[in-house]
Amino acid sequence: MVGPFQPFQPHSNGGGPRLREMPLRLIVPNLITILAICAGLSGIRLAFELRFELAVMMVLLAAFLDAVDGRVARMLKASSSFGAQMDSLADIVNFGVAPALVLYAYLLNGAGAIGWIAALLFAIACALRLARFNVMLEDEDRPAWQGDYFVGVPAPAGAALVMLPVYLGFLGLTPQPVFVYASIAYTVAIGILMVSKLPVYSGKASGSRVRREFVLPVMFAVVLYALLLASYTWATMAASAVAYLLFLSFGTRAYIKRAAREEEKLKANQTEDGTSAG
Repeated sequence: MVGPFQPFQPHSNGGGPRLREMPLRLIVPNLITILAICAGLSGIRLAFELRFELAVMMVLLAAFLDAVDGRVARMLKASSSFGAQMDSLADIVNFGVAPALVLYAYLLNGAGAIGWIAALLFAIACALRLARFNVMLEDEDRPAWQGDYFVGVPAPAGAALVMLPVYLGFLGLTPQPVFVYASIAYTVAIGILMVSKLPVYSGKASGSRVRREFVLPVMFAVVLYALLLASYTWATMAASAVAYLLFLSFGTRAYIKRAAREEEKLKANQTEDGTSAG
């Protein structure tokens, strides 16, 4: 008997398993993505109910879930075309729309239309950033070493960074006009960083392994950060955002040095090839 719904085909018309019963591991990453969308939209609702701390927590939860669903899919070997499309659509909500609306409801609406324009610009910048990221995934000519760097601030980091004025507000900074207009300029600046070509270190390639002597210090640092986040949530988030912004310059320097080394290596290989041919 044919049911009312089309069968779930995670791999579209080809390239994946066609089974009568879908393994649970193929569904788990998509469930995480859907939960992330629910958290982001709930954050927007809470913001307009003036429950701002819960709203920010929901947006950060959405960003966390949206950032890990792809890793879970790879870990479970459950990557699919359907999941990739779902994740891409969820990113716009969780990293662009939700943070922009929460920030506007909390602070930027104090500047009227200018605050709304800043929120819109951030959301649009996030959409452009994600579209460029998806296109770059299909670029087969990009050197492999550049995979260790993002082009522009990644969307999850942008979502956490743009909420810095909210963190400061929770710490007691009053929404005076100077603070509101400074927050508008900051919001636009984060949007520009997202669509810029600034190389941002990702650690995808070299960060997958930790040297033995650093295992215990890394574990200690992670536990310490988690405890600080639980005990001094907004101070820790504000400090993390500032630290990330300061780290951007170090990532750019590392990229420039790496590019110079790769170019020298390429020239040396071309010279050796020319000598061998001669």
